[in-house]
Amino acid sequence: MLLPCRWCLGWAVVSALVVAACSPMPPPGGYADTIVPIFGGAGSGNPGSGGGSATTPVSASPAPNQAGAGAATLLRSVNLEKDYVRKGTHGRKVVRPMTPRYITIHSTQNWSATADARQHSLALKGGKLRAHKSTNGNRIGYLIWHFSVDDKRAVQHMPTSEQGEHADFDGPGNRYSIGIEMCENRGSNLQATIDRTARLTAYLMYKHGISLSRVVPHYHWARHGVSKPHKDCPHFLLDNGRPGRKWKAFQRKVKGYYEQARATELAAS
Repeated sequence: MLLPCRWCLGWAVVSALVVAACSPMPPPGGYADTIVPIFGGAGSGNPGSGGGSATTPVSASPAPNQAGAGAATLLRSVNLEKDYVRKGTHGRKVVRPMTPRYITIHSTQNWSATADARQHSLALKGGKLRAHKSTNGNRIGYLIWHFSVDDKRAVQHMPTSEQGEHADFDGPGNRYSIGIEMCENRGSNLQATIDRTARLTAYLMYKHGISLSRVVPHYHWARHGVSKPHKDCPHFLLDNGRPGRKWKAFQRKVKGYYEQARATELAAS
């Protein structure tokens, strides 16, 4: 399906912003190594209190969990739709297995009124998001990430067991992180999009045993060979192009949903 011509500039902007080369840096500013409860374990006390044995340091990587009542409720609130790019085509032309260790948060910087999660899914399935394939650049000639989120739903484009092309070419951002793109289409409710992204992030932390310190902005993956190594992305969650007050607020929101789901898990046990 050909997208309306008004999309062309938007997709060009997305391509230009996502494909820059990157390398890892230490976790950005935000939560220090505090105690964050993990769903489904034994323990007592209020969620987030740090009491009981059902806790793990945020700097550690907790073990993946089976979805219980709290996680299932959290996932339902995300309103997730699966609409995969067909295996063997476009962004899934080459399938590279992945065990995710990070979650990378992006913003599309596509302000077209129609550029919501479903339209991004159509673009990915139709091979509209091309990128220059090179030895030190994009590995397959296409962009792809795992989830797009808007103010009404989240859409999954590929399994979280596969590497995407959304962060840093052949670097750890692509090799080890789940990519989430927040839509910012004109007329949408951005705060609702951020809230839905926080819910999805909390669920993925639980499902894959990923600690809060490994939920990072695209800024986390530094780019070499460009004038600004650290990309201002997601720009509306950074302060002057760097993680600060807004990023900490997002982390608190993610942590809150994480602990809320854990409380449901404990109540059901």
